[in-house]
Amino acid sequence: MIRPAAVIALLSLLLAGPVAGAESIRVGYLGPLTGIFAAAGKDMLDGLKMAFEQVNYEVAGRKIELIEEDDEGNPATAQAKYRKLVAQDRIHVLDGVLLSNIGYALVPNIERDRLPSLFLTTPDDLTKRRIAKYLMRSNFAASQPMHALGDYAAKTLKYKRVAAIAMDNNFGHEGIGGFQRVFEDSGGRLVQKTWVPLNTMDFAPYLTQVPREVDAVVQVFVAGQAVRFSKQYGESALHGKVPLIGTGVYTDQSSLQGMGDEVIGHVGTMIWSPTLDNTANRAFTKIAEAKVKRTPSYFHAVMYSSGRWIIEAAKALGGNVEDRDRLLAALRRASETTQDPRGPIKLDEYGNPTENVYIVRVEKVGGRLQNTVIHTYPMVSQFWTYRPDEFLKTPAYDRSYPPVKP
Repeated sequence: MIRPAAVIALLSLLLAGPVAGAESIRVGYLGPLTGIFAAAGKDMLDGLKMAFEQVNYEVAGRKIELIEEDDEGNPATAQAKYRKLVAQDRIHVLDGVLLSNIGYALVPNIERDRLPSLFLTTPDDLTKRRIAKYLMRSNFAASQPMHALGDYAAKTLKYKRVAAIAMDNNFGHEGIGGFQRVFEDSGGRLVQKTWVPLNTMDFAPYLTQVPREVDAVVQVFVAGQAVRFSKQYGESALHGKVPLIGTGVYTDQSSLQGMGDEVIGHVGTMIWSPTLDNTANRAFTKIAEAKVKRTPSYFHAVMYSSGRWIIEAAKALGGNVEDRDRLLAALRRASETTQDPRGPIKLDEYGNPTENVYIVRVEKVGGRLQNTVIHTYPMVSQFWTYRPDEFLKTPAYDRSYPPVKP
């Protein structure tokens, strides 16, 4: 006679999920691997691969299969590649997504398919006003670190009047908006905003519009535009007279390697730096430098983190990733319990990390440019210190909000 306890044990084994020999855990990567954003997209993919290589592409008795798709920086291409990943490859989780327009375009499909997804892209409203159940952000909301810079500029740098120049897209609008709100709440004033089209590589006409009678200029530029802007700011009449501050992505390692001494002294805001001294970051940078033969970029670090969340979530579920709601919950837990190169992380109820924000200054050490951490804002919410319910009553940061006051 079989005892009840034995029956329960047998059922537990049968329901525990996949064992060795089961089909692979399929992870879809979607990002730009060609085009003007390819450098960032390739760093993202390499960061994800680093995480999976640490476990030899296997977890809980199942192989990890990474399926790479190039969205070419094009929303239509991204939609087609997404459909292929879901219908043909039958992925269990989606990772990547750099550009905000692509991120917004994919959300309705992700919700329809109930597909657990990790996005690197930063538009505020993905985790504020247009939240999606099956989406988690592995990175930061665009305004989040710039809130901290607004505080630092007013209270530590003692700036009173600042002018803004930034890329004319969501990342630029929301970054400058976040800076302006906190800077002005702290007693400063943003006197002018200059928006630069995304395809611009000649910044001279825009730099001539920036007033000279300000304490600093705050920028939001990334990738190729950042490198070009750095050189032209260094050649302009502003250089050496008006300090430049702004997003730390501007001087991320992916851009810094193309910059020169003109960027020394730039003060920026970021969620990670290769100079961070913690156990997880020391381990990560050792792995990354061995793989890419250079100092890693923040794109490497963030995607490495998201890859480890996937691994730890799959491990916690005994490899049973087919239950999408359980996988989503496990990913949320993993984001908070996995040691991260950035420092502590806690996902808020909207799916965005509350995390440290670091003020960094570009210095030349041993003949090489680096971002040195000079101040830490611990566990910064995407809502800064504002109450979320009150924050969400105000308009979203955009091209004209907050307005420039006469």
